[in-house]
Amino acid sequence: MRRQIPLVIALVAGLFGALSYVIMDPVIQGLREQMLAWLRLLSAFAILLGIASFLRNHGNKMVRQVPGWAFNAVAIASFLAMAFIGLFGGIDEGTLFRRLFDYLQAPMEATMFSLLAFFIASAAFRAFRARSKEATLLLGAAVIIMLGRVIDVDWLSKVTEWILEIPNGAAQRGIVIGVGLGIIATALKIVLGIERSYLGGE
Repeated sequence: MRRQIPLVIALVAGLFGALSYVIMDPVIQGLREQMLAWLRLLSAFAILLGIASFLRNHGNKMVRQVPGWAFNAVAIASFLAMAFIGLFGGIDEGTLFRRLFDYLQAPMEATMFSLLAFFIASAAFRAFRARSKEATLLLGAAVIIMLGRVIDVDWLSKVTEWILEIPNGAAQRGIVIGVGLGIIATALKIVLGIERSYLGGE
C-alpha cells in the first residue's frame, strides 16, 4: 500500500495538471492554483532537506577527518555565517550580507569560471583538430566566431551573426525539441507508474 499511494498521487496530479491547461473552467483553474501553492510549499521543504543533507554530509566528513576535511569545515562555517547574517542583518543593498556576496562570493565564482575557461580552451584545442570534414567545419566556424567577437570588421561580424543565428540556431532548436520530448516521456513514465525510482529504488 505504501508503494501504491504515491503512484496514485502522481497519476492524479499529473492528469489534473495536464487537463488544467486545456479546460478553462474557473473551478479547475482554482484547483490548479491551489495545487501550485502546495508545490511551492513542498519546494520549501525540499530546500530544508537539501540543507540537512549538506550539513550531514560535510559534518560526517569532518568527524571522520577524511583528507580535505578542512574544506568541509569551511563550507559549513560559510553557510552558517551567511545564513545568520542574512536572517538577522537583512539582505538589502548596503548590508553586510550584500557586501560579502558582492566582494567575496562573486569574485570567487568569477575565479572558478576563469579556471574553467582554461580547461574548456584545452579541451577545444584537442577537439578542434581537423581529422575529418566535420571537425574541419567545426574548426572553421569556431575560428570565424572567435575572430568576429574580437575584430571589428563589418563583413566578419555579419558572418558571425549568420553562423550563430542560422546553423547554430537550428541545432539549438533541435536540442530543445529533444529535451522537450524527453521531459514529456519522463512525465508520462512517472504518471503511468513505469518510472518508480522516486519511491526509493524499484
